[in-house]
Amino acid sequence: MSLWYKRDIDAVEKFSSDYMNFLNSALTERLAISFYEELLKKNGFISLDEYTGREEKVYYVNKNKSLIAARIVDHPKYGFNIVASHIDAPRIDLKPNPLYEDEGIALMKTHYYGGVKLYQWYNIPLALVGVVIKEDGTKINVKIGVNEDDPVFVLPDILPHLDRKDEKVSEKFQGEKMNLIVGSIPLEDEQKEPVKRNILKILKEKYNIEEEDFVSADLELVPAVKARQVGFDKSFIGGYGHDDRICSYQSIRALIDAKNLEKSAAVILFDKEEIGSEGDVGAKARFYKKFFRKILRIHGENDTELALDELIDNSFVVSADVAALINPTFKDVHDKYNAAKVGQGVALVKYTGSRGKSGASEAHAEIVAHVRKVLNEAGIKWQVATLGKVGIGGGGTVAKFLAQEGFSVIDMGPGLISMHSPFELVSKIDLYESYLAFKELLSKR
Repeated sequence: MSLWYKRDIDAVEKFSSDYMNFLNSALTERLAISFYEELLKKNGFISLDEYTGREEKVYYVNKNKSLIAARIVDHPKYGFNIVASHIDAPRIDLKPNPLYEDEGIALMKTHYYGGVKLYQWYNIPLALVGVVIKEDGTKINVKIGVNEDDPVFVLPDILPHLDRKDEKVSEKFQGEKMNLIVGSIPLEDEQKEPVKRNILKILKEKYNIEEEDFVSADLELVPAVKARQVGFDKSFIGGYGHDDRICSYQSIRALIDAKNLEKSAAVILFDKEEIGSEGDVGAKARFYKKFFRKILRIHGENDTELALDELIDNSFVVSADVAALINPTFKDVHDKYNAAKVGQGVALVKYTGSRGKSGASEAHAEIVAHVRKVLNEAGIKWQVATLGKVGIGGGGTVAKFLAQEGFSVIDMGPGLISMHSPFELVSKIDLYESYLAFKELLSKR
């Protein structure tokens, strides 16, 4: 029986609607963390600084870009069921010194972030979202292009009439040619760079931003397109940032909604996965271990290093990330016997990597058996998935970094079509089934 006839469709639609509202508001990592912090507070979670050891629900935000939240129902050294995902998505960033003028047009220099097909980002409406921190510490929140009456921005392409040279896509679309159009009206009586000067005047008057402020800014260009239902039957959700804000939303909701926990549970949200999990907010960072050590100390453990080792040994982790669905137009890149299909539930990915599983974290057979047992007993539909045929492409997740710390880890999540594009597609039923899977795996011992 199809999942569409097995599940409560009203529940599927309600969850999908809530998710679309989240996706439309959480356009950057900072906005996603802010959204989740408010949601956690509304559902009884307290900050780590307030935690005394008697409360069940606690969370910690790291540098406004990553987060760990937990429900503690047993001594923490006995371990946690954890779902870990990332909240960053492929995008276009502004360079530190972006603004210049050329041929009477004000433009901004950019740099792409993560694995993007550059040609997909030309000639689509873009919003500028992020923060500017001024020299005196003043924080300016920027969100231009989101509201209907806002201006948007464009990375202009060349017209086809003048683009008849046959080139590889990688040669035709180059990062240094992704220059953002931001204006063309000159400042009256200005002789040198009058258009740039007018843009600087607007930035100062309207947003209190000066040219040097761009150096201390996190400003991202994201598609100025809201999440939409796709298809005559409205079975898909199209939007920007499914990879991997979809798993972060599912996991936070699962942690909040889970009933009768048999074991302590936690969700970790990382930044920087799309560029190798680097830095102090990614999966290579130590903030989540700091959280666990403090929890252990509050629960009376003096040797927190030894207790942390016990906690890790006794924990189980779902590395929640999206899988590649078979696209019927390009199905030749998949092994159809080991690929995720639309409407078939959450995808279990035993290994990722490329070139002979290089860079993979391969789940041990015992871990996969545990997941099968939990999901089968709960009647949750799952399928296996790999990232394409052997020798074609490849990729990774946060799993290997957690595995290196000693956690037992498996990759799983909903499948996508058009992954890493400005408008990715997910099936509503796969979205909901993955949420149910995460909730069950957080709950069971």
